[in-house]
Amino acid sequence: QVQLVESGGGLVQPGGSLRLSCAATGSRFIIYDMAWYRQAPGKQRELVAGITGGGRTNYDDSVKGRFAISRDNAKNTVYLQMNSLKPEDTAVYYCSQDRGSLRYWGQGTQVTVSS
Repeated sequence: QVQLVESGGGLVQPGGSLRLSCAATGSRFIIYDMAWYRQAPGKQRELVAGITGGGRTNYDDSVKGRFAISRDNAKNTVYLQMNSLKPEDTAVYYCSQDRGSLRYWGQGTQVTVSS
């Protein structure tokens, strides 16, 4: 069974930064694609950023140049560095692991951008 535990969310002012972390249990972390999604109130969950097992990254256009996804395979952890945060980035952020026929989710961490 895979468990994903997010941390690092909180309240930040516009223009500020946060770093989210997601620690994964289970074996062979290095081979699985990881991603961060977010869901704002009243909206569908959307992909924010993804990283393959080989380290290739992709981003939603709304966060390009501001967010950076990375992974530390020795620690079974994926990160999301968020800079120049905007009020529209406010959402619950979820970590996800793609195992082909199965996708695992964390419990989510709240990010609120407000003055």
